[in-house]
Amino acid sequence: MSQPITILLVDDHALLRAGIRMLLSTTDHMQLIGEADKGEQAIQLYQNLKPNLVIMDLSMPGIGGLEAIRRILLHDAAARILVFSVHHEQVFVSRALNAGAKGYLTKNSAPEQLLLAIESLMHNQIYIDRELRQASTDQQDSNDCQAVIAAFSPREFDIYRLLAEGLTVNAIADQLCLQQKTVSNYATQIKKKLGVNTFTELAHIAAGSGLIIRPPLNTAD
Repeated sequence: MSQPITILLVDDHALLRAGIRMLLSTTDHMQLIGEADKGEQAIQLYQNLKPNLVIMDLSMPGIGGLEAIRRILLHDAAARILVFSVHHEQVFVSRALNAGAKGYLTKNSAPEQLLLAIESLMHNQIYIDRELRQASTDQQDSNDCQAVIAAFSPREFDIYRLLAEGLTVNAIADQLCLQQKTVSNYATQIKKKLGVNTFTELAHIAAGSGLIIRPPLNTAD
């Protein structure tokens, strides 16, 4: 019998991990060999366990999924990483693939889609949900701000997203385990790159790109 597909699961929600663990246990050729709830832990486990595939969330405490993808690929350029995220906006799909992920599914996908995505990546194929592929085809990135956002570093993008959601510099520093001064410097740099003066303007750009549903009512500037 062929060796099972070994999988590392990275998500900070214990209930979701339990659901995927149960799903994988129903197959006879997929084996969950490790779980992590932070990007930093995922990097260490990947090096120790050497799984065939990683299922990676994007929004987690610490460095987050995008940076974890980048660092894993620095250690192993052949790593197969499938993003499994609540975010369906094209900007997240693009950044995940640019970081090196080989597939992208949203968490409202049917269970069989997750299994199909795993099989596809193991056959060295890119797997993106059909609806997300259609959105990618339809979307035009002609807006100058979108080009700027696409060029953000993983850390800039994480901070930009949290600022757009209305979080304060202090709250972002706590969530990302950074110094407040570091976050403040990033915030200043992000506003400069986007050509805006306030966080409210920044939030409106994020809303226009589909990154957030609407600008927060009370954005601290």
